[in-house]
Amino acid sequence: MLGEYVEASVIGVLVVFNALLGFFQEGRAQAALKSRLPLNAAVLRDSVWQVVQAGELVDGDIVKLTLGSVVAADVRIGQGAVLLDQSLLTGESMPVEAGPGSEALAGALVRRGEAVAEVIATGARTRFGRTAELVRTAKVTSSQQKAVLRVVLYLAGINGTLAVLLIGFAVYIHMPLAEIIPLGLIAILASVPVALPATFTLATAVGAQALGKRGVLPTRLSAVDEAATMNVLCVDKTGTLTCNELAVTAIVSFDGCSEADVVMWARLASSDAGLDPVDGAVRNAMARYQFAAMPTLVAFVPFDPDAKMAEATVLDVHGERWRVVKGAFASVMAMVEPVPAAAVKAAELEAEGFRVLGVAAGAPDALHLVGLIALSDPPRPEARGCIAQLREMGVRVVMVTGDALATAQVIARAVGLSGAAAPAKAIMESVRPEDFAVFAGVLPEDKYDLVKAFQRAGFCVGMCGDGANDAPALRQAQLGIAVSSSTDVAKSAAGIVLTEPGLTGIVSAVTEGRIAFQRILTYTLRSIMHKVRQVTYLSVGPLVTDHAILTPMLVFISMITGDFLAMSSTTDNVRPSAKPNAWRIRDLVLAGVVMGLFDLAFCVAVLLIGKNYLHLDIDSLRTLTLVNLVFSGQAIFYVVRERRHLWSSRPSGIVIASSIADLLIVPTLAVGGMLMAPLPLSVVASVFAGAVVFAFALDAVKAAVFRGLNMQ
Repeated sequence: MLGEYVEASVIGVLVVFNALLGFFQEGRAQAALKSRLPLNAAVLRDSVWQVVQAGELVDGDIVKLTLGSVVAADVRIGQGAVLLDQSLLTGESMPVEAGPGSEALAGALVRRGEAVAEVIATGARTRFGRTAELVRTAKVTSSQQKAVLRVVLYLAGINGTLAVLLIGFAVYIHMPLAEIIPLGLIAILASVPVALPATFTLATAVGAQALGKRGVLPTRLSAVDEAATMNVLCVDKTGTLTCNELAVTAIVSFDGCSEADVVMWARLASSDAGLDPVDGAVRNAMARYQFAAMPTLVAFVPFDPDAKMAEATVLDVHGERWRVVKGAFASVMAMVEPVPAAAVKAAELEAEGFRVLGVAAGAPDALHLVGLIALSDPPRPEARGCIAQLREMGVRVVMVTGDALATAQVIARAVGLSGAAAPAKAIMESVRPEDFAVFAGVLPEDKYDLVKAFQRAGFCVGMCGDGANDAPALRQAQLGIAVSSSTDVAKSAAGIVLTEPGLTGIVSAVTEGRIAFQRILTYTLRSIMHKVRQVTYLSVGPLVTDHAILTPMLVFISMITGDFLAMSSTTDNVRPSAKPNAWRIRDLVLAGVVMGLFDLAFCVAVLLIGKNYLHLDIDSLRTLTLVNLVFSGQAIFYVVRERRHLWSSRPSGIVIASSIADLLIVPTLAVGGMLMAPLPLSVVASVFAGAVVFAFALDAVKAAVFRGLNMQ
């Protein structure tokens, strides 16, 4: 309606792009959740086993769970036994044994064994389905959206009031209607922060581009801003802080054996390949040791869920037959002579959250304990350093895991998380991040509730995870972070995705987010000062000259040139803040108003000099006003781009180029008399010199205001 077609088009395209991006990301999250469910299931119908689509299962169906398959619905096992990997759903790194009477959740992977089970829940009623529903309903308004709205409301309130008073005064002094209408239009143009949304988008887009080069992919531009304001990070354990892979963590030998001997005997009682994670961990541990000669394998019996053991028959180098067993500590100890020291050591390891295996070898009828093997999901090597960096940056880290409390505490100590640990029942509406460092035994809905509880307490919450069980919390958090090994579900629900292994991308995201925040803060503060000064100055103009001090054309020229300079701040060289940022809009507006009034005083002084000492006519005064607004706008920009003194850092090349263009375009038009009344070069140069002096004076005012408001 105002004829600003170019700016309206740019902003419209950006708004539509952001809306479509969010819409498609939400659609992808739902599609990814659905795609995780298996397509087919083996079901007993009419006394015949047949394969049907998972969507056709109903309560009471009898299904078969086999090695390598994914459980199609929540079921209760009736016959047989299986080893289930439920880390995708529960976050538990250790596979669980499930026998008759046990429940298996939809989405779990069968790592070993075979079983027949009854369907007890399908579709949206499964644990997986409830997780999908939480992802669909989770929503939080970004701090950037709130900041834009509050800035616009403040400016509308202040400038709207001034604009009404300005038009009222124009009517009071009987200004011609032909001047009142353009004056009203000018007041509106000067009041609206036209480029504010575009600048927010551009700053975060530049930050997103920088993150892409560092192995971090934002799926929503607002995530860059949220990384700057995040002050609490909830972190899943399995697959996020840990490698999500069983490994031999400790070996305890007995009966004169060495650690290498324990691993050798355990390896003989393990499969050569397959999905069994315990056997895989033992095979990997073999690579640490060298053996001159190993017994020859004669026979191997895979793990028996009932006996809770695997065993092998071997021949040593002398041809003597040996029996080797590996399995649950209690089951192995039942086959050997009591070893009190082993029972004590096993209890200690289990108390630390390890899974303990016993290994025994000897004559077929005279087995003796050779050692213990402790298994765990080890922390990622960079996790401890990453958490330490985040702590230094003012971000509190809280572990949230579905694993047992003892296991969670072990990992917490390993990665440097100190503080109390609590079960899921400690998650209440009033819980705060400083209350606990670890929450264990939590379900997907518990993680979601914890994020909401922290948000209600006023914190900007980040959530880092990798599985479908993390998806609701990832979507609800202001900043959801999916690690590189995450499922499609988690990646679709997150705001940023780490595309490279490790957690260092989180620190990069926070750093780049704070850089983008500082750039946006520069533009916002400059915009507040500019709008407050401009509308107030337009009100003072008729008092001094009895005429509108600017024409719509001059305002348009001022806006276009000034906005390009202001938007160049999205590429400026800035220092990230040491602590989490916060949109303190009231303080920001207060600082802008105080400094804007000093700028107003400078502009009015130039106007009075032009009228009373240079005796310029109204058209020349309008040109003088435009030139003055350009030069003072430059002064404002260079003062507010630095939180310290204006000479503390060097602007970016794009900022310098934009500044030079702004300084050349309008003064050239003014001296040449193009689109405005001509103005002598000496007058233009004098105004520029005055603006330079004003910049240093305003810098001193800024330093005092920033100290008073504790702005960083």
